[in-house]
Amino acid sequence: MSRLPAPEIFSAPADTIPAEIESQSKSSSIEIQQPELQKRKGITFISSVTKDEPIVTKRELWSYYLYYNGDNGVGPNGFSLTLFQLWATAAGYDPLKGPGSSCTAADASGQCVLPWAGGTKSVTSVVLVANGICFAVMTLIFTTIGSAADYGTFGRWLFLAVTCICWGAQFASVSLTSPSRWGAAMALYMIGFISYGATLVFFAAIFPRLARNTPHARELRAKYEAGEVAHEVYETEESMEKNRISNISTAHSNIGYIATLLLNLSLLLPLANNPKVNNYVIVLTNAYWVLLGIWWFIFQEPRPGPALPKGEHYLTIGWKQIWAALKQYKKLPYTFIYIFAFFLLADGLNTTGTLISICQNDKFSFSFLQNTYLGLAQAITSTASTFGFWYIQRYWKISTKKMFVVTNVFTIMIPLWGMIGIWTNTIGYHNVWEFWFYNVVFGIFQAPYYAFSQTMMAELTPPGFDNMFFGLFGLSNRASSMIGPNVIQAIIDNTGNNWMGFPFLFALCTAASFVIWFGVDVQKGRRDAVAWAQEIRNSQESGKDVKRAEPQ
Repeated sequence: MSRLPAPEIFSAPADTIPAEIESQSKSSSIEIQQPELQKRKGITFISSVTKDEPIVTKRELWSYYLYYNGDNGVGPNGFSLTLFQLWATAAGYDPLKGPGSSCTAADASGQCVLPWAGGTKSVTSVVLVANGICFAVMTLIFTTIGSAADYGTFGRWLFLAVTCICWGAQFASVSLTSPSRWGAAMALYMIGFISYGATLVFFAAIFPRLARNTPHARELRAKYEAGEVAHEVYETEESMEKNRISNISTAHSNIGYIATLLLNLSLLLPLANNPKVNNYVIVLTNAYWVLLGIWWFIFQEPRPGPALPKGEHYLTIGWKQIWAALKQYKKLPYTFIYIFAFFLLADGLNTTGTLISICQNDKFSFSFLQNTYLGLAQAITSTASTFGFWYIQRYWKISTKKMFVVTNVFTIMIPLWGMIGIWTNTIGYHNVWEFWFYNVVFGIFQAPYYAFSQTMMAELTPPGFDNMFFGLFGLSNRASSMIGPNVIQAIIDNTGNNWMGFPFLFALCTAASFVIWFGVDVQKGRRDAVAWAQEIRNSQESGKDVKRAEPQ
């Protein structure tokens, strides 16, 4: 019974490649360097898939889940932003009353500005500028060293380094105790947020390699290669295995979110009148992550990539590989369409979340306690919805894309609701109940959004090139928001109205969602990715054969 090679393994020699893939390879626009060219120019692509990768152990898988349990974002993506905005607002003044006035006085106009570059800028714009800079730095990180993480053990040490930087920035927040330190609060927030974003991307890049080496995945592949299961069944079951790990890890992140917030109440309630309680809470939140996250670096099985090609450098190979990969868009059209569309979608959603957080902090006077209660509402619904969506998908064998589309609908509704607030104060993030409603809806639909978006990227990623393509995905996910914050802060600066930013975000999310819904064929994209990776690997193997055949 003839069949295509298993999508996640590349052990078949070149002469056993099916005719359709072989002819596709010959006629494609991919510029695969032949062995004689490799000697002169170096190898452009090298697959990190090896035949003897260790099987994932329970201890390793649980340490992976526990890392994400700790890396839940409560500190760097939540409380650090609140502390930064708190001190920036306390240091600012009401522009209608002049320097020395308070932005939080009973008769304040609702506007608040800070001295900025020889003039003034609203606190909201300052926060958005900080976010824009963060995403620009993330872009530099992911493009420069993202692909390099596929080589040797560099990715392992890089992941540890960005994790430790984030831990250090969070612990340093204990020094932010007065409005005069709002600049330091901004710097520590940026360092923490950048390194936190990097941990998410490099953590996600580990996921495909784990998913293809679980005992179930290896057993399934063996049955497929033995002709015991059909190709369509294999693809479905293999996708379900990826979704299982992705959903469980996402659920653990939300469980960690709940645990961290409940733990924080042990400080926020008894120390409510202590001026340093917010600083203590960030330290406690970070300690929780350290306690749970350290085990991954201890129990991770060694799965090193190939050696860095001769003449290449870790700081330059990423740019070379990204440029070379971008030239392969004709061979991997659905992968690149998805990355581009997700770039816009993530930009819209991330900036929407930041803008709503700014409105929420203003509404609740930067209260860590109120934000903890709202966070609990989001975390509890996120955990329940992640397991619920996974149960529904597994029971009815629904494709990843269809599940993702459902979450996209509500991604669009979030900025739409804020846009309505331009014309009325009845709804549109003006009332306390709306922020409770937002956190519940976000928890129900956006937690599965992150899980399914990651799984879709894993299915469209050529196996063996995980860090390179997840680096591009990270660029679209975490670093995409260079556009949104800058556009929104300009709009807010010109209008003085935070809500005027929502129409742009609604249009951005809607356009991106339509591209994903109607422009991405996951099944064809997965097969294109497998064929592309197989072709690269065959080129490598033929190069090794030529080298072995040369007279010594």
